[in-house]
Amino acid sequence: MVAKPPLEEEPVERIVDVDVSEEMETSFLEYAYSVIYSRALPDARDGLKPVQRRILYTMDQMRIRPDSSHVKCSRVVGQVMGLYHPHGDSAIYDALVRLGQSWAMRLPTVDGHGNFGSLDSGPAAMRYTECRMAPAAVAMTADIESDTVDFRPNYDGKETEPTVLPSAFPNLLVNGSTGIAVGMATNIPPHNLIEVVQALKHLLWHPEVDVEELMRYVPGPDFPEGGKIIGLDGIREAYETGRGSFRVRASARIEQVHPRRKGIVVTELPYLIGPERIIDQVKTLVTAKKLTGIADIKDLTDLANGTRLVIEVKNGINPEALLEELYRLTKLEDSFAINNVALVEGQPQTLSLKRLLEVFLEHRLQVIRRRSAFLLGKARDRLHLVEGLLIAIVDIDDVIAIIRSSDDSAQARSRLMDAFELSEVQATYILDMQLRRLTKFSTIELESEREKLWLTINDLQGILDSDQRLREVTAHELDEIARNHGTPRRTILLASAGTQVTAAKAVAANLEIADDPCWVMLSSTGLLARTDNDEPLPTSGPRATHDVISSAVRTTARGEFCVFTNRGRLLRAQAIDVPSVPVTAAAPNLQGGSPAVELLALEPGERVLGLGTLGENTFGWALGTRNGVVKRVNPEIIGKDAWEVIRLDDGDEVVGAVELSHDLVEFVFVTSDAQLLHFPASSVRPQGRSGGGMAGIKLTRDARVVFFGATPLADSSVVTVAGSSAALPGTDSGSVKVTPLAEYPGKGRATGGVRCQRLLKGEDGLLLAWAGPDPAIAAAASGTPIDLPAPDLRRDMSGVAVAQPIAAVGSRYHA
Repeated sequence: MVAKPPLEEEPVERIVDVDVSEEMETSFLEYAYSVIYSRALPDARDGLKPVQRRILYTMDQMRIRPDSSHVKCSRVVGQVMGLYHPHGDSAIYDALVRLGQSWAMRLPTVDGHGNFGSLDSGPAAMRYTECRMAPAAVAMTADIESDTVDFRPNYDGKETEPTVLPSAFPNLLVNGSTGIAVGMATNIPPHNLIEVVQALKHLLWHPEVDVEELMRYVPGPDFPEGGKIIGLDGIREAYETGRGSFRVRASARIEQVHPRRKGIVVTELPYLIGPERIIDQVKTLVTAKKLTGIADIKDLTDLANGTRLVIEVKNGINPEALLEELYRLTKLEDSFAINNVALVEGQPQTLSLKRLLEVFLEHRLQVIRRRSAFLLGKARDRLHLVEGLLIAIVDIDDVIAIIRSSDDSAQARSRLMDAFELSEVQATYILDMQLRRLTKFSTIELESEREKLWLTINDLQGILDSDQRLREVTAHELDEIARNHGTPRRTILLASAGTQVTAAKAVAANLEIADDPCWVMLSSTGLLARTDNDEPLPTSGPRATHDVISSAVRTTARGEFCVFTNRGRLLRAQAIDVPSVPVTAAAPNLQGGSPAVELLALEPGERVLGLGTLGENTFGWALGTRNGVVKRVNPEIIGKDAWEVIRLDDGDEVVGAVELSHDLVEFVFVTSDAQLLHFPASSVRPQGRSGGGMAGIKLTRDARVVFFGATPLADSSVVTVAGSSAALPGTDSGSVKVTPLAEYPGKGRATGGVRCQRLLKGEDGLLLAWAGPDPAIAAAASGTPIDLPAPDLRRDMSGVAVAQPIAAVGSRYHA
């Protein structure tokens, strides 16, 4: 009889009573914690959210570097999702795509290949697109293998991932960040890398600096697509408190888009605003009859010319007034709210500009300190092995005898340690040594390596022992980052809405602006601006906060002035067309001006060199050319908007043009081969506008004039910058020298002059020169001020290195 199986016990039902409100509170807090710390907010040190950090780290581990070929984005997304980021692939791909979009990132960290989308459309599927690390991403992950950052287990504990990247540049400020968490959000605009690096270096040596001083170097955000920022008060508030807002306006100008019709041409849009969005808004407003006067709107944007949105205006409609309506009703003018929220030591905080810079500096100092300690340990370990090898090679016969007579490797190791007083590591390394290392040349190599290791150890130990040395290394590496990855500023900063007037709007407002005296100024970056009064420009006090005044003339708000160009032309201009800027106790804010190319009818390749006055009281003008010709021009006025004031030979161009109030000044020529000549202005006979000038300086073969100007002999300085002409423009900082003009002996016109700077190795000529009233001020291509060295009374000496390339030099305050 077969026994019946025992009956299975019935499962016991267990029901746990849970308070709904308590469960909802606990679950919501856990969800909020996950969103805040693992998804939405960036770390203040490397400026990355977890998914972005995992993408860059994965690509670094996969060796998808800038010098390798692109790989499918799906491959990178799959690796990130499988090893580090257990979330949806679409979220990872969206983050990867944004890292490679040039209109979203000021310094992209992913080099995309294929359709990565646009401002109006999304990217192609990840199976169609490819990617690799951009050069900036290499700087983000550099030295990660040198124990520079902490690692933690990944989501399943089988791998490890970095808690933060070494980040050689301040990514949070440079590229900005945006994210919405639970109960908080972040919105940080992008900035210019060169400006942020200069602020970091200043903070590095002056920890007590305030926000006002830092804004000398970081005057405001710098968007990838350019545009104009209106109003600096909101920016200053955000830099002080972490919260603030400002307005961003598109860059637009009035053009003759059709033989019988004018149009508004938009070349730069506010941050993350696409042309299609503007077109849709305009069409909606026209349909609703809230906007009239528009004949057509076309998007002519392409890869060659960039953004170009053309709005054709109907005949009889004032295009300037229509543009103001577009600013008011569409996203051609948008607001940006800064909310500097980021994680600091794992906690979300609202950070000021100074605190953002401090957190990054603390991180970089810690990274360099840990890297130095790691490399010091490696160098010491290698030195230990090298010293053991040298001992073995000196007594190699005894070493071989001991090894051959030993029963096994363990006995050989022990006997070597006893015979030569070696450590176990050294003895083991000797046993593993190859026979080809027993030559005399190997001994020389080892001794040379030992010397290098000693120097390396001393240098690394010096970094660890000296806070000064540590900061010097940090500053040097920041300079390298700015030199390799920095680009000029793209966004124009305007002081207030009142100063943001285009040329056309200023004309429309003629009846409202009184014909008061004013100054018209030209900046080193090509901006034209005018003051709202005729008070003398500041001649004392702290230096200008931004840019250099290269030329200035006194006129009236409705008066005329003239500009000189490198083509030898004189253009008539109206002061009312030039935007006004405020004048503070320190200096005019030149960033409130507009580019000269937008206000004047310049030919392709033509640029403005200086300003002058028009009228019966004009004494005359002086011009100097690239080929060494000088000309004094009689103030002959012609009833045209433009005329030639010098007859130029083929291949020649004007390099300097100044207005003269008298002839008791010196004409100064400086050439590319570092020759300087000055002679009295009275020695040059004035000519009419059709004259071709006369010989000013005698040039050697292949030399050219790099500067021409007029200045008094007393209380004037000469600034020269030498470098390599083979370097890419804006990449060679060169060496700079400042010397009083009186130290150079005067010579007659048409002579060769005297040497003004001794060239160093690698320098083949002067990149830049200037002579004018003391004191001098230098500026970078972005307008950021650069400190000049103290004057050197020795006229024939070499210069000293500067932190970044000098683009322009001028008088600190124009007379």
